[in-house]
Amino acid sequence: MASRKKLASLTLEALKEAYPTPACALHYDTPFQLLVAVVLSAQCTDVRVNLTTPALFAKFPTPKEFAQAPLEEIENLVKSCGFYRTKAENLSKTAKILVEKYDGEVPNTMEELVKLPGVGRKTANCILGNAFRIASGFVVDTHVLRLSRKIGFTDETTPEQVEKALILLFPKDEWIDMSHRLIYLGREYCVARRPRCESCPISSFCLKRQ
Repeated sequence: MASRKKLASLTLEALKEAYPTPACALHYDTPFQLLVAVVLSAQCTDVRVNLTTPALFAKFPTPKEFAQAPLEEIENLVKSCGFYRTKAENLSKTAKILVEKYDGEVPNTMEELVKLPGVGRKTANCILGNAFRIASGFVVDTHVLRLSRKIGFTDETTPEQVEKALILLFPKDEWIDMSHRLIYLGREYCVARRPRCESCPISSFCLKRQ
């Protein structure tokens, strides 16, 4: 653990310098819009989601409008994001729950969020961290999952176990921003098929494991 703590500390400092002001790549104005965007981002790029949500949010900006919308209309608006029928159905059900149970507001606890259709721990962590600045854990997407093993933070292979490992390695007040920084690193330097190790900000101490 001691060597991994050192590795985490070095990575944290290097990425704070490389990415001083990290932020969520998804575009949103409210916690509900972030929830919708994160659900749509499953197995879909953030770029595609950001191209899709302006029209969706213009038509259905709040849970109330969303809950009243015909399911087919939601499906048509999110079709380009893939798995659109399941995503549209989950979002429609979630909007109805928010209106009926939470007065149209997105709850700000992990326990309540993961009970919403289509919302798992990763999505809940993202909503809590970005919409409410509540450090509930790490957002372990495909980049964070892959990089955590490659850099050498953990040997675990599941998002749940990787998140547990990262929580032990990094200070709680860094969890939200560090999730973003690892995602940035995965997109800019540690690309799965063509890693740019020669210019990567953590190349001097990354274990570069497969």
